[in-house]
Amino acid sequence: MRAWTVCDPKAGTLTQSLGVARHFDPEPHRVLLDGRLAKWRKGPLSPYWRRTGAPEPEILVSCGSFATRHVAAIAAACRNRPFTVHLQPVDDGLGDRFDLVFAARHDLRAIPSPPANYREMLGAPHQLSRAMLEARRTAARARWAPSGGPVVAVLVGGPTKAYRYDDATLTRLQAAIEGFAKEGRTVLASPSRRTPPALFDWLLGVRSDRILVWDRSGENPYLDFVAAADAFLVTKDSVTMPSEAATTGRPVFVFDLAGIPGEKFDEFEWFHDDLSRTLGLTRPFEGRIYDYAYEPPDESRRIAAVIRNEMARRGDLRP
Repeated sequence: MRAWTVCDPKAGTLTQSLGVARHFDPEPHRVLLDGRLAKWRKGPLSPYWRRTGAPEPEILVSCGSFATRHVAAIAAACRNRPFTVHLQPVDDGLGDRFDLVFAARHDLRAIPSPPANYREMLGAPHQLSRAMLEARRTAARARWAPSGGPVVAVLVGGPTKAYRYDDATLTRLQAAIEGFAKEGRTVLASPSRRTPPALFDWLLGVRSDRILVWDRSGENPYLDFVAAADAFLVTKDSVTMPSEAATTGRPVFVFDLAGIPGEKFDEFEWFHDDLSRTLGLTRPFEGRIYDYAYEPPDESRRIAAVIRNEMARRGDLRP
């Protein structure tokens, strides 16, 4: 099946779109956006009118607020209307243009009466799978933790509207990382694309013989770090990082940050409480790492199955 993804070039939105679309097409065509499409760019004035390219998509998977008008324009320009899926609540009046809209549990709670085309999703879909990570685990551990022993992956994001990294937070984070090393664990620390220079420089300064921080030179070892880990410490500012870590089925501990009261803070706090208390996927970090069991989610595959079922019900599922 021919799939297109439509989103801005941010890693977070792109990986969600690709994670779902690749269950339909191993190499989806990517439409990367640099802004919203003006309302007046419809019909023959649309940049996609009669220029969608061949072959046309059978399914469009989009993410991000920029994407909705672009998807509507692409679908209108196609000779055969593609099945349209958006991975985020639609708040610009175009929600009825999509066959399915997937809203994260922490977003859906704020929608009293979700439209009929809305479906629930857990956290953020992504491109990682347990099978993929297990296949590279042995080589990843041999490369990044050759001394053997337990491995902790520390995944660090950056300041947001909900959280900040103040001095007290950095002191606690440093103590946690150094504590893992003192316990004989190998620490593989990975900054994200959102990690600002000052926080990145601070993280580099925490290195020791048992602490390895990716210095952003060479190929990003993030997949290897996740594959090699026996447990995770993930900063609280991310939805994607704990979603990806939980794919492994290994313990995921969420590191608390200094909160900034407001709507975003409440949203993130609800998300993490849901992951921990309701779903049992993560645990708040309280100074120690320990084992616990849970059923690892495979959200991109589950979402793809929901889409296939809906397409089959409508008669839109083609070989």
